Amino acid sequence: MTDRFKNKYRIQTARAAWHDYKGGSYFVTICTKDREPYFGHIVDRQMTHTDLGISANDCLQAIPSHFPDAEIPVWIVMPNHIHAIIIINARVAIVETQNFASLQGETLQKFGPQSRNLASIVRGVKIGVTKYANENNLSFTWQSRFHDHIIRNQYEMKRIADYINNNVVQWNNDCFNTSLNQHTVENTEEPYLQYF
Repeated sequence: MTDRFKNKYRIQTARAAWHDYKGGSYFVTICTKDREPYFGHIVDRQMTHTDLGISANDCLQAIPSHFPDAEIPVWIVMPNHIHAIIIINARVAIVETQNFASLQGETLQKFGPQSRNLASIVRGVKIGVTKYANENNLSFTWQSRFHDHIIRNQYEMKRIADYINNNVVQWNNDCFNTSLNQHTVENTEEPYLQYF
């Protein structure tokens, strides 16, 4: 089979191989399966959340309580997807010698082991929303995986924050709006990234 990776039936990771995702700023998009509008609807440029959408919002808001070195300054729960800026803070540790002379500092990821990274934060959100759906007998499924973009500077941060903050009012032109004929749910490209 031509789509095997390392002799297994799975896709190679979309994450950047040169980055450990334990520190930095990220633009994250998480979609529902087949872009179903489980989280609510937008009418007249106003988002109305379902109970599941409210739960997704609560899960995002709770991230810093579960991941103390993470913050989410901007996020939006749309009908069939979530956009968020997730910042994972690393701290600098100074290594001392026996005579207390400082050596070159190295970045120490206070965030913990490899499992405490961007993927584990997203996994936590997905688990929280799925648990709420299961406990309340709500039909719900996530799309597998998620999309991330490493934010490299303040200019990019501002453009992405503006995009997130204006997402509801721009819904009629949004690539995730499945009621539009210009994009299909099978489209795996993320056309909104052309703006960043």
